[in-house]
Order: sequence, then C-alpha cells, then structure tokens
Amino acid sequence: MADEIVNVNEFQVLARQALPKMYYDFYAGGAEDEHTLKKNVQEFQRIILLPRVLVDVSSIALSTNILGYTISAPIMIAPTALHKLAHPEGELATARAAAACNTIMTLSFSASCSVEEVAASCDAVRFFQLYVYKRRDIAVNLVQRAEKSGYKAIVLTADTPRLGRREADIKNKLIVPQLKNLEGLMSIEVVSDTGSNLEAYANETMDPSLCWRDIAWLKSITNLPILIKGILTREDAIKAMEVGAAGIIVSNHGARQLDYTPATISVLEEVVQAVGRRVPVLLDGGVRRGTDVFKALALGAQAVLVGRPVIYGLAAKGEAGVRKVMHMLKDELELTMALAGCPSVKDISRSHVRTDRDRLQSML
Repeated sequence: MADEIVNVNEFQVLARQALPKMYYDFYAGGAEDEHTLKKNVQEFQRIILLPRVLVDVSSIALSTNILGYTISAPIMIAPTALHKLAHPEGELATARAAAACNTIMTLSFSASCSVEEVAASCDAVRFFQLYVYKRRDIAVNLVQRAEKSGYKAIVLTADTPRLGRREADIKNKLIVPQLKNLEGLMSIEVVSDTGSNLEAYANETMDPSLCWRDIAWLKSITNLPILIKGILTREDAIKAMEVGAAGIIVSNHGARQLDYTPATISVLEEVVQAVGRRVPVLLDGGVRRGTDVFKALALGAQAVLVGRPVIYGLAAKGEAGVRKVMHMLKDELELTMALAGCPSVKDISRSHVRTDRDRLQSML
C-alpha cells in the first residue's frame, strides 16, 4: 500500500493532520529558536557506525535490565504531558501499549489520567515522573500515591525551576485542562490575559529553590529509587552520584527548556564516564531510528526513552499507533545489530561508532 507507514517519522505527519494546531504545536515545539530541538536529531546523524562482519547473528538478543526489571529492548517511554490532548484514552492507551511491548513507561506528573487509573489499566512495570512545587505537600502526596499504586521508581525532573519560553504556546494562547493528579489538591486555573496559560501556571507553582540538598528530603518520603532527569554535564553527574541517585537520565527536556543547550547524544559519553557505570545512565531526546538507539548504547547508555514519537503514534492511531512506534524502533534496532555484527545488546561497544571528536583526535 502506498500509504503504509514505514518509519517513525511518518507518524509526525499523521499527528499534524489529526491534531488541532494548538495541541500539535504544544507537543512538537521547543524553546525559543528551537536550535536544540533540531540538534537533538541532527547530532545523531553525525555519528558513524562501524560494523563488524563475519559474526554469527542468526539470533539477536535485545532484552536488557533496568533497575532489576527486564524489558524486551532498551527502548522505554519517556514522560510526556497530557496524552488526552492527543487521544481520548490518553495515558491509559499508552500504558497498555507499553505493557504489550514489555517495556517501562514513565508516567508524567502532568498526565491526563491519574496515577491510580494508569496503575489499574494493565499489569506492567512503570515509573513516575515528579516535579517539585512550592507546596511540598503536593510532592509528598503524589510520591506516596505512586508507591502505593506499585510504581517502581521516581524520576525527578531537575531542569525546571521555571518553564522554558515556548513561543508557539505563547502565540497560540495555550490553555491546558486540570491535571488529573492534582484534583482535590490544587487548581491550575491562572488569570493570564496574554500568552500561555501553562507558562503562567508553571511559574506560579514551580519551586525555584529546589537544589541538591533536597534530594535527601525526597529520599526521606519514599522507599523507591530516585532517578534524576535533566543531567547534561560531568559536574552534575558527579553531584547526582554524591546525593545517592539510583540512575541518571541525560535529557534537555526535549529541547523545551533552555535553548542552545547541547544535544543529549553529544554529552552522553561525558556523563557515562563521570558515573563510571555505578548507576544506569539513560538518554532521551532526538531518538527517531533504531540506529539512534544503537548509537546511544555504543556511547554508554543502558537504554533510551522516547517521547514525541509515542505522542505522534497515539494521536494518529491510538494504542495501536504507540505499539507500532515501539515495534518499529525495536525492529530497526534488531536489524542494525545484525548488520553491525552484534548478537546481543552487551556486544554493542564504543568501537562500533565514530564521533566528530574521534575524527578530530585522529587528525591531531
């Protein structure tokens, strides 16, 4: 069929057709000039693969282990907000797709469905993403609800003392619905005559005083392991180790916070070297191909998280679309491993890729 979807990028076209402009722009947009948004994808394309031949690849093993939980492939679902803007079933459809694909979904703090609703939707391993508000009791409530509902880890988003300047949302005068997890706790209604309702709300509620010493407080209110999301430098990776993070997610918030930060794939190796494999290092941002997953693994990531492609699949075809996105990436990764001479995820090594830095060093 001429209209058959053959890669993940094609779901973005379908999502743009399916969604109102305000919602598509909310999902697709980045901060300010969207320089980092473009770089997240482009920097993957600068990394060259170095395959090995005459290796027995008659069987390819894709499964891996994250914090003791086995998943079918090193491809997880990143936390993204308000899935019901993309599809009526929202996060329930995404959660079912994650379970069907035997992978881990991280539920967003800003979900359209509650922690409890998603937990009841299907049996699967899932994490919960947390923002810390000025009202710390909100965090306590949500973390305790997540733990009670069977979530296996807390993912603290650390790069949002304030909301980044998302100009498409400002122009569209974005209005977001009540966040399901906050019902009965607080309202998100904010009086704002101009710009984005989300920006006004976030800047009233986010806690800009959140700092490294507060990780001890967060650890005191939960028994769950805490991953820190938003690390982009060696220095912050070391600090994350010092405060006892159980994992690190190399992330620039999908290029939605501070523009002109580095593409995540370009700083991944620096973070991995700082951590020294003491805890898992994951990566999100710009993953659109199985070759991207392979490159991230070769540079030391234990897995990647996928955000926008999941939303685009959900908007285009609901739960089936999310499953299709995940299966496509998994199938592409399997083919890449076979053609690169890697029978298992453990066989993917640094020697399988060449970066700009490698090429520069070779000229010195």
